[in-house]
This record gives sequence, C-alpha cells and structure tokens, in this order.
Amino acid sequence: MFENEIGKSLDRRSFLRGSALFAGALGLAVVPALAQEPQQPEKKEEPKDPFAEGEKDGEKKLIDKDGREYRICPQCGYNMYKQGRMWVCDNCGYSYVE
Repeated sequence: MFENEIGKSLDRRSFLRGSALFAGALGLAVVPALAQEPQQPEKKEEPKDPFAEGEKDGEKKLIDKDGREYRICPQCGYNMYKQGRMWVCDNCGYSYVE
C-alpha cells in the first residue's frame, strides 16, 4: 500500500542514504556559523604616566623597610633580592638572571 502511493519502494538502504544526505546538508549549513571566531571586545589602553618612577610595563617596584628593591619568589612567595645580575630568594634559594 505504501509502495503504491509513493511510486518506489522505501527500503532500509534508501532510507539510510536519504538520512545521510539530509544530515550532511544540515551539517554544511551549520559549520560556517560555528567556524567564525567570536568577536572580542576592544581593550582600552590607559595612557602611561611619564612621571611615574620605578615602573616597568605597569609593574611597580617593591621596596622593603630597609629601602632595598625586592620581588616575590614564584616558588615560595618570600622576598627575592638582587645580587649582581641575579635575583635570589632568601628563603628557598631560587634564583634567576635578569
């Protein structure tokens, strides 16, 4: 009865082939929309203060109570002091050359 109304037989193979073609067409319609990069908001740069002393790339120099410059150790979080060209941590001994 169903075969007579459509004019051709609808077997499993033709059904799967039609489903695959439909899924492919749907996928091609969706892919370009997902392939676009999301728009990122523009970052507003703040004007740099030409009179600010001791700043490099927005980082302020840290000064201890004795007036010596120090940095924070990335290993233990203690103070690092400059010895020649090296920064050395007083607590764990971590060091690097600047």
